[in-house]
Amino acid sequence: MCGRYTLTISLEEMMLRFMIEQTSVPYHQPRYNIAPTQLVMAVVNDGKSNRLGELKWGLVPPWADDPKIGSKMLNARAETAASKPAFREAIRRKRCLIPADSFYEWQIRADGTKQPMRIRLRSGEPFAMAGLYETWIAPDGSKLSTCTVLTTSPNKLMEPIHNRMPVLLHPKDEKLWLDRSIRDPEQLQPLFEPFEHSLMEAYPVSAAVGSVRNDSPGLIERLEEAR
Repeated sequence: MCGRYTLTISLEEMMLRFMIEQTSVPYHQPRYNIAPTQLVMAVVNDGKSNRLGELKWGLVPPWADDPKIGSKMLNARAETAASKPAFREAIRRKRCLIPADSFYEWQIRADGTKQPMRIRLRSGEPFAMAGLYETWIAPDGSKLSTCTVLTTSPNKLMEPIHNRMPVLLHPKDEKLWLDRSIRDPEQLQPLFEPFEHSLMEAYPVSAAVGSVRNDSPGLIERLEEAR
């Protein structure tokens, strides 16, 4: 699964990277420990241009009776999303990019304890995780916009760490993922291949990342530097 990630670049860098030209955008500051149920940055395409906004992490399907179901919809398996009631409409009509520059996963040690690992591109550049979004309307008419992160099988780097990893999109594939004219999930299957392991790196970080109260640059330091 993908349960924590970072987005430490500036708003200006994010707008340049994801070709955002709108004049009114959400406030953003570097974040080092983004967690489920929080508001996260997301990019959608309105048919003409990319737009940046905020979505609550944890997808709530339109038919849900209770928005609390979103806490169980943090991730969607890319292989089966098109057949699941919660995701099958979103993967056809409501796809988004979720900007990040690393994600965390907990590796189980030989003694059974867990070591948090930070996984990122070797280049240090930001990337997009493939996401889906939905809008839930409450009985009083208020709207809740939410999202989920797609996951796929692990690459060689991730295999010793966890049995799933987020779907990371190559920049050249982001336009395809956001293309609202594509309604057939079969056309998107090639995008779900695990990202090339040789372009990524992983290193241990402080256990402090386990608490959502912690959100500081020290969380992304290599463990030996943090000691």
